[in-house]
Amino acid sequence: MSHSLNEIEAMSKRAARGAGLSWGLSEEASKGTRWLAAYGYPGPKLLADLLELNDRLPHIDFTPMSLDGVWCAPAGRLSPLIAGAAMSDCAIKMEAGEVISMRHVSFPLLVVPFAAGAALRLNAPVAVKWGNVRLTTNGKSLCAQGEYEEMLTDHADLVECAAPVAMTSPAKPVMRADVDEECWERLGAFAHRTYAPATEASRLLGAGAGLSDND
Repeated sequence: MSHSLNEIEAMSKRAARGAGLSWGLSEEASKGTRWLAAYGYPGPKLLADLLELNDRLPHIDFTPMSLDGVWCAPAGRLSPLIAGAAMSDCAIKMEAGEVISMRHVSFPLLVVPFAAGAALRLNAPVAVKWGNVRLTTNGKSLCAQGEYEEMLTDHADLVECAAPVAMTSPAKPVMRADVDEECWERLGAFAHRTYAPATEASRLLGAGAGLSDND
């Protein structure tokens, strides 16, 4: 099913919020999901998979315990959304030549949109690497190297982010993306949690003029 990037962003934001993420991180997650979809990657599916993996678990468990050295989480796996946001905030470290390393990252492709934000902040391309995969972005285009299946992995032992780096053969984003119906429904289930339950008053208001005497 084809969706506009605006539709993907809106659904992703509601789903992330329904999963218990803060409004700020939900917004970042939705922008990142949209960004990946614009380059032909299944951002919505990766987000749905991540939300289901960590559903109803304390987010602190998937947050870096320290931003010094190699980043690790108390639960033994890092959220790519939380770690990605922290990486973008720490972009100045990469400008100084430091490689930001993250241990045991779930769905590492979700880190890459945060690298795009870091690249815009640094005005220099940022590379995100795990295994034999390397994705480089200047924030406005993307260069991907490695096997597609490995890019979509649900776990990476080590993710490394570095800048500045060179870009070759960058791809440009598109304006629409395909999202399968099952994935859309999975996100919708999380989004539904944000809706206020119906009350008797709201049901009466929703009934409209049918309950009033207009004669």
